[in-house]
Amino acid sequence: MNSLEWRVTASLAAIYAVRMLGLFMILPVFALYAETFPDSTPALAGLAIGIYGLSQAVFQIPLGILSDKIGRKPVIIGGLLVFAFGSIIAALASSMWLIVLGRMIQGMGAVAAPTMALAADLIREEHRIRTMGVIGLTIGVSFMLGMILGPIVSQVGGVPSIFWLTMLLAFLGIALVVFVIPNPARTLQHRDAGIIKGYLSTALSNAALLRMNVGVFILHLVMTANFLVLPTLFTHELGLPTAEHWKVYLPVFIGSFVLSVPLIIMAEKQRKIRPLLLGCTVLLIVAELLMAAGHAQIVWLLVAFWLFFIGFNFLEAVQPSLVAKYSDVNTKGTAMGIFSSSQFLGIFAGGALGGMVNHEWGATGVFLFSAVVVGIWLLVALQLPQPTFYASKILKLDPLLFSDPQRLHTELLAVAGVKEVALAAEECIAYLKIDKTALDQAGLDAFSPASA
Repeated sequence: MNSLEWRVTASLAAIYAVRMLGLFMILPVFALYAETFPDSTPALAGLAIGIYGLSQAVFQIPLGILSDKIGRKPVIIGGLLVFAFGSIIAALASSMWLIVLGRMIQGMGAVAAPTMALAADLIREEHRIRTMGVIGLTIGVSFMLGMILGPIVSQVGGVPSIFWLTMLLAFLGIALVVFVIPNPARTLQHRDAGIIKGYLSTALSNAALLRMNVGVFILHLVMTANFLVLPTLFTHELGLPTAEHWKVYLPVFIGSFVLSVPLIIMAEKQRKIRPLLLGCTVLLIVAELLMAAGHAQIVWLLVAFWLFFIGFNFLEAVQPSLVAKYSDVNTKGTAMGIFSSSQFLGIFAGGALGGMVNHEWGATGVFLFSAVVVGIWLLVALQLPQPTFYASKILKLDPLLFSDPQRLHTELLAVAGVKEVALAAEECIAYLKIDKTALDQAGLDAFSPASA
């Protein structure tokens, strides 16, 4: 990629991270902060955490479609302004219901889909997949940073300072959009990076994709429910001040990352993604049961917490890869949009249901509830088909070839190693799924403009 493309990639990744930090920084401290409000209940605290995910899920797909009509930048700027406004309300809130309102408004600034589409508008076809990967990595990075920085920032300025910081980050994102990111020459619908209205029904009728949507929903439900009780356990049962919670999170994240990365590599390189997915799902169940049984003892709690994040990190990394494998080339971007919305719905459900369970049965009940829910996902995942390990590729084509699209489609499919083809005449490109081990690269190169 050239310097402009790297600048665009870094800027859009930063914008993507803003909304994720707005969620993750609050997770490790909010349960304790909620106890300071006179109208607080465990159920209401859970709602305040989860409502962000609900409004994200509701607005994500409509805003992605709207950006096709009026442009990416106006939608992204508007979404970040809404996000900033919600942060201000939450920072100034004097009651839990005002925090719920602020968090809901924060989530309405759902700029993920327009951000991805803007990246596709600005990045050359041969580098687009790399850019999407970099932007996608910001979720994991934002999670780790948020969990570590949240307790530190709250110690310095209190929990409202986290909301003020997310407001400042939103304005930084707006500055990047206005002053750093160039305007795209054209706004197009991208099948690999955009949500296309006409493909929603196709993506929703794919049984494997529906199972993946259930999986990411449950994964984030459980994660959110756990963090409704873990901070209070660290403080009340283990005697660890809030400002020192990062001393738990940091070694757990590093230790789980060290073990999960080899599993991720093995899943792809040795094509064991399905059995490892099932194994890590079982690991989550074991971790939840250990937390339920031993959360009063620091050793058992930390071991279970570590095991949970080994499974969580693996599943968080490989589930988007499976979505790409199970979707066809026409519906990949739309399928990823639905998948992301399911993720945020899981955050909402984890906050709302976890809060109610915590209110009735306490921390032990939350962990047992989580174990049961993950068990349901295990039963669903057992029905997943063995995925094909085809790679995605975007091929720039000679515009003259589109004079006969049907013939072009047939000839591309005839190239050894090409498994699926979708043509985008307006971009003069082909979206492909290829088997790298059998690909005739010279045969594909014959279709490029340079060979004409």
